[in-house]
Amino acid sequence: MPDKLIKGYREFRLSDFEEQKNLYETLGRSGQSPRVMLISCSDSRVDPTDIFHAYPGEMFVLRNVANIVPRGDVETPTPSTAAALEYAVNILGVKVILVMGHESCGGIEGCLNGIEDGYVGAWIRHLSPARDRILARGLTGKDAQTELELEAVRMSLQNLMSFDFIAQKVRDGELVLQGAYFSIISAKLLMMERTGAFAEVSPTE
Repeated sequence: MPDKLIKGYREFRLSDFEEQKNLYETLGRSGQSPRVMLISCSDSRVDPTDIFHAYPGEMFVLRNVANIVPRGDVETPTPSTAAALEYAVNILGVKVILVMGHESCGGIEGCLNGIEDGYVGAWIRHLSPARDRILARGLTGKDAQTELELEAVRMSLQNLMSFDFIAQKVRDGELVLQGAYFSIISAKLLMMERTGAFAEVSPTE
């Protein structure tokens, strides 16, 4: 594995870095000023910078299992998610926070299967209220999986508003919260509308 990583680094130096050398130098000397914070799953099949064809410095990315944003009033010994939000909003001054779920999410599947042990169990427990709402509707199998993947995005967007510094900027019109969903199999992107429904984005103009 280290050999593969070194090979990848060398290919990066000969291709992307060489093409974007000036950009990297500017970012390294002047700092970052991304307009977008993107919260997505850690899943290796879903790379947000690839999906949105973003260059270095354009997106401040937070990735975790099942793209979860816990409520701001949830006490945790290591508030990693909250720290990233605070840094993005208060220090970097991002204008958009986009939460993106995805198809075939292992964290969502684990939540539906009732995983409770270990760090993963403790983390996906944040999704329990959303899961219970889905199961109460009688959904099972693939339908339950897909709907919980979407509901997890809605829940995280709601939880973002439990942070006072985020809610204030949203009320002042300085910050926009947006939900999205990506299909791994078809590479389709869906954006969440104000109603909470998700609509496919056309791949062409």
